[in-house]
This record gives sequence, structure tokens and C-alpha cells, in this order.
Amino acid sequence: MSEYDAGQIQVLKGLEAVRKRPGMYIGSTSSRGLHHLVYEVVDNSIDEALVGYADKIDVTIHADDAVTVVDNGRGIPVDIHPTEKIPGVELAMTVLHAGGKFDKNTYKVSGGLHGVGVSVVNALSSQLKVWVKRDGQEYYMDFARGITTTKLKSLRKVAKGDRGTTVWFKPDNTIFTELAYDYPTLATRLRELSFLNKGVTITLTDERPDQAKQETFHAKGGLKEFVAHLNANKKPLHPDVIYLETERDDIGIEVAIQYNDSYNETVFSFVNNINTHEGGTHLTGFKSALTRVVNLYAQKGNFLKKADFALSGDDVREGLTAVLSVKVREPQFEGQTKTKLGNSEAEGAVRSVINEYLAAYLEEHPRSANIIVEKAVSAARAREAARKARDLTRKKSALDAGVLPGKLADCSLNDPPLCELYLVEGDSAGGSAKGGRAREFQAILPLRGKILNVEKARIDKVLSNEEIRSIITAIGAGIRDDFQIEQARYHKIIIMTDADVDGAHIRTLLLTFFFRQMRELIDAGFVYIAQPPLFRVAKGKEEYYAYTENERDSYVQRFGNGDGGKGNVLIQRYKGLGEMNKEQLWETTMNPERRTLLKVDMEDAVAADLIFQTLMGDEVEPRRVFIEANARFVSNLDI
Repeated sequence: MSEYDAGQIQVLKGLEAVRKRPGMYIGSTSSRGLHHLVYEVVDNSIDEALVGYADKIDVTIHADDAVTVVDNGRGIPVDIHPTEKIPGVELAMTVLHAGGKFDKNTYKVSGGLHGVGVSVVNALSSQLKVWVKRDGQEYYMDFARGITTTKLKSLRKVAKGDRGTTVWFKPDNTIFTELAYDYPTLATRLRELSFLNKGVTITLTDERPDQAKQETFHAKGGLKEFVAHLNANKKPLHPDVIYLETERDDIGIEVAIQYNDSYNETVFSFVNNINTHEGGTHLTGFKSALTRVVNLYAQKGNFLKKADFALSGDDVREGLTAVLSVKVREPQFEGQTKTKLGNSEAEGAVRSVINEYLAAYLEEHPRSANIIVEKAVSAARAREAARKARDLTRKKSALDAGVLPGKLADCSLNDPPLCELYLVEGDSAGGSAKGGRAREFQAILPLRGKILNVEKARIDKVLSNEEIRSIITAIGAGIRDDFQIEQARYHKIIIMTDADVDGAHIRTLLLTFFFRQMRELIDAGFVYIAQPPLFRVAKGKEEYYAYTENERDSYVQRFGNGDGGKGNVLIQRYKGLGEMNKEQLWETTMNPERRTLLKVDMEDAVAADLIFQTLMGDEVEPRRVFIEANARFVSNLDI
């Protein structure tokens, strides 16, 4: 046995732990983690805005992909900490879990508390510099990879009212696999923060060659403007955005609501500026109050007449666009991605506020109220008409194969974490997939043609579509409010379509379906896209499969024979999965030891919602504008 004593226990001091395991602190060292650095610094500035000390934040991407964030808040403290004996700014930059937001008297609420702090940004930057203006002086410090390189020094006197913090940092190229910031990604988050913090002006400037631009985000109306932005590609059913801002039980509550003529709901919830993708108690309170208030108004106005059913939550939220933002002193987060609020007091506070305010609004605005209720009643009648179809999609138990679709070739295992479901385009490819699969853990569901575009369809039409019913039944977890992810029969659902325009369209239709009807599958990381090869390059008995044109060319050169490498070399372009036999399909696309899968995730639910509206919705003009703006990025329209 090798020796194991106290000497083998490694102690990581200061910020070494962050550099050793960066993924634990920022999620990844790829593009997502890179952008997270900016969010952490901006969060500190937003915290100053939350308590009323800052109203201006400037973010600049420099030509070398360094970033500067400037705010006009109070400035990070520079006096010596009573116990740590170093300046406050140095403490904030070099010690994990050090900051004013842990003191309830300094920050009533804080979004940054859910993050990891600016010290992590310091640890993962090759250089970080900070300037602080406060008390009539400007101070400066700099750091390298989390270590102080210049002690705090006073630079110059400034005007008494000139205050704020400037942080410049350059991500460490020994940590990050990607170092180029994506402007639209940053712009989307900063725009969102401007909506959530009305009155704050946020400027984003890009100084990089060939992409220099600047945008300013300022939402005087807060969430009202957020909902108008979300409904930009839809037809609102009533002109005014229903808006409420108040405080109940020491919880700040802000809500904006507007209905449109679509069949989908778009509801986003936030806690202290954090997007709670998995909802939580605040969203539960909102939904239950909304359902109750609209039902009471419908009953009072005799909208349902002789109907023997009440309006369900799904009915009431059809065509709803809403944003709920709450400010909680000490949020408790839970759920798979730690974005689900657990504070029980938030549910009661939101419910009581919505009950009171929305009921009063409907009474005072009967024209808008009637439109909203009639929309819900119409949805309820469609739901009743689709009830039998919906019942067909529910499995009696995960092991009851009697109600599974006949064309599903199921796997023999019944342990969901080990099981995979391939959604395969076409019967021909489905036959190859069934023949080549690993029967123990791989199930095959062939899809005939293109499924319904659920962005344009009500639930009754969705559930009358045979292909969609087959998908829902095979997965076995229900849909929408009935969806229960623990009932999912597979933890890998793999979309496998042809490498052409039709295949891309089918893939998009399936992603639209999962996003609108089973979003929890995406949140849980259960949805994947298969990557079949584009080319087979062979000469004699030797063959290679290429997934890109560059890879194809390198294989051709490998067979080089004095004429550019092309003589007697067979290059086969796969446009359809059906062109591969079962052995080829298994070896290239389905074998877990060799295949490449793309995992579908959702970094920004707001941006995803808008892109599905634009590309898959009824409105033609936004789609035309999108195509015109992005046509230059298309490399192969049909290949």
C-alpha cells in the first residue's frame, strides 16, 4: 500500500481552489464560464443600484477581449478591515465569501449573493485592476491570478460627489478554452437587467476591430417594457400591460401581464435579478392566484354558462406573457440547477397581492377583463375536446408496455438513467437504426414526415397529431402542467435527422415541441442531437467517416497518390440517414464509444423564447427581418 498520512492531505490556500477547480465556481471554462465573469462583476454594480446608490453601469469589451465594468455606486470600501487587517477592496478581491452583501444593513437584498463573487473573477484573470472613487479620493490596486501585485494606493483627489468602482480584467488563457466574448449574449443579459432594475442605465460598448458598436439599455417602465419586448412579435389582446409594484411581508413584488393571441404561455420569474428557471414558491403563488381570480370573474359574469368544468391553470395562461420579479432578503434556492425558490413566505405574499390587485383591475377594466376570460374559456372548451386524446398520452405505469406506440422499438432495460430514445427521421433510417442499435438500452421511434408546429397550434390540435402523441406516450411523463420528469422512461432523448434542410426543419420542429410542452427535459439535460457523418472517404478496403469538409479533405490527403490525393478515392456524401446500412449507422452515430452527441441546453430562456416566437410563430415580418439580418452567416443553404 502507498503511504497515506496527514502529509498527503492537500491544503489549497487563498484562491488556489478556484484555479484548481474553476468549473465548481463558474460552471465551465468554455464560453458560458467566460461570460459568467462579466455577470459577477456587473452583479456587484447592480447590488449598488438595488439599494439606490447607483444608476449608471458601463460595460466595455476591449480589442484584446479584456473587459471593463464601471459604476457610479458608493465605491468598494478602502479602509482597513478590523479583523483581517487589509483594505476592504483587497478583502473583496482576494477572499471567497467576503462582501458587504452578507451584512443585512449594507444590502437589504442582493442578486450577487447567489453567485460566487468578484474574488473568483480575480482568481481566473491573468490580470485584474480596480479603481475606487470615494470620499474625495481615487484609489488603485492590481492583481494577477488572484494575488495582490500592487498594494492599495491613493492616485489623486476627486470631487466629493465623484464616486464609484471601475474593474478591468483579462481572463486567463491558461484557464479558459474560449476567450472571445459574444456581444449578443452579453447584450441580452444586460438588457434583461435594465428591465429588472428600472431607471438604471446600462451601456455596452464593443471596441473590437470590425465589430465596434454600442448600445444603451434603459427601461423607465421596468417590467412593463419587458413584457412589451417579449410581445413584440405577437398581437396583444388588450392595449395596456397590467402592472403592479408593491411590498408585502418585507418582500418586494413587481408583476407585469399582457395576453396575446398565441396558444402558448410565456412566463418568467426572477428573485433578486436571478432567473428562476425552475420556478418556486413565488411562481406557485402567482399561478394559483391568477387561476382563482379569472375563475371568479368568469363565474360572476356567467361566461361558462352550462359548462360542467372550471377553468384550469393551463386555460387561464394560454396566450399569457408575464414577468414576476420578487426581492427577498434571504433567498433559499433549491432544484436541479439551484434556480428554484424555496422560501414559503414568498408564496403567500405573492398570492395575496395578485388576488387583491388583479381582481380590482378586472372589475375596473371590464373590456380587457372580458377579452382575457373569453380567451381562457375558449382554451377550456378546446381542452375538453382534447381530453380523450390527452388521456391516450398518459401511461398507466412506466413498465406498462401495452399502451406504447406500435412503431416504437423499445429497449429491454427499464432503468431510465441507462435508457436512450432515438427519434429518427423516416422509416428507412428507422429500420437501419432498429437493426443496428444496442437493444438493451437503445429504443427507436421512427417519425413519418414533419410534426406539427406547436408554436401555431392549440393543445387540442397538438394532441390530435399522431406523431406527437407517439412521442409523448413513448416518453411517458405527460406534457405541460401534467409533466412529471420523474416518470420519464429515458434520460437521453436523441433527435436523429438527415443532414439537409428538411432534416434541420424537423429538428427545429421537435425542439419547438420540447421547449413549449416539455421544457423540463431541456432543463434536466435529457435532450440531445445526434451527429451523423457527412462523408465517407474510402480507398480500397480502407475507409474513414468525416463530420466536416475539412475532415473530409484531410482524409483525402491521407490517401495521397501523386494527383492531389483524389485518384481512386471514393467520396460519398450522406444526405440521408437511410443511405447508411445498420452497421454504418451504429458505428458512426449510435455507438456510445464513438458517436458525437450535442447536448441541448438553455443558457437564456428569455432569448430562447423570443427566437422560437420569431422563427416559428405566425408573424411573418419579424421572421423576414431575422433572415435578412442573418443571411450572410449561412454557409450552406442546402447541402
